[in-house]
Amino acid sequence: MQIERPKSKQPIPDDARRVFRGVVFDVYQWEQELFDGTKTTFEKLKRPDTVVVFPVLDDGRIVLTEQEQPGKEPFIGATGGRVDEGEGILEAAKRELLEESGYEASRFHLWDAQQPISKIDWTVFVFIAKGLKQVADMSLDAGERIELKPVSFDEFVEIGLSERFGEKEIAPRLYEAKLDPDKMAELRKLFDPLS
Repeated sequence: MQIERPKSKQPIPDDARRVFRGVVFDVYQWEQELFDGTKTTFEKLKRPDTVVVFPVLDDGRIVLTEQEQPGKEPFIGATGGRVDEGEGILEAAKRELLEESGYEASRFHLWDAQQPISKIDWTVFVFIAKGLKQVADMSLDAGERIELKPVSFDEFVEIGLSERFGEKEIAPRLYEAKLDPDKMAELRKLFDPLS
């Protein structure tokens, strides 16, 4: 599967300097000419890309996660996490699915890829995983508490539009489906375990 990274709406120029290297975020700065001919310093963050995986069981239920992480309110989300340095996008999706659910999948469908924040060079890749097989126990990081929460498609849509749902990048797609019966039919087909 060839996966292209979407281009940022404000790319970091080649002549930008990294002025800070953090654990997750790096800060880049560059001199930018303004419309009146003056110049100022522009700045942008860069962080590792992330993957989000919605596993679909053979009975059609979608496996969500109830998660707790230190310093963060509990939330409902999907399996997923950071893409490690040198790791491919699909490999990261497979690894995160296995670590956070114990499942492997025979099919991965890329549902969405976007850079959600213009001031951060960061792409979120959203997958739907089908053909699941439980092959291991969960292998969570020390900063994760996760319980699996299989839900029906209709429950998924409602939870996905709730305040507690952590995967905000897909909310516009869920709202479109709620408002347009054709889009809802497309979404149902996308999450059908047999398609």
